[in-house]
Amino acid sequence: MAEYKLGEVEMRFATLIWENEPIASGELAKLSEKELSWKKSTTYTILKRLCDRELFQNVGGIVTSLVSKQEFLAKQSEQFIEDNFAGSLPGFITAFTSGRKLTRKEIVELQRIIDESR
Repeated sequence: MAEYKLGEVEMRFATLIWENEPIASGELAKLSEKELSWKKSTTYTILKRLCDRELFQNVGGIVTSLVSKQEFLAKQSEQFIEDNFAGSLPGFITAFTSGRKLTRKEIVELQRIIDESR
């Protein structure tokens, strides 16, 4: 099962893959050197780590995702709410909106989401 927590640097690397997949691992190493100033060995080490965590795969030298960026962010958000708000979405929304007023657009969007979930 994929782990949905990444450090800042891992997230930047994952985003490079998501934005350029499918990508040859050699091309990914060149892109990582350009964008992250990484050596080839660093790219392959981090790529292996993310493949072991079942977020990406490297098959025949072609890197692709096993989890889309949108799916990853959704699962990461769920994990954050579970870890910090005992899984309570209302608790999260209350904390998120305390000290700020929701816009009319935000209220309409939240109401739409609630209505679709019924």
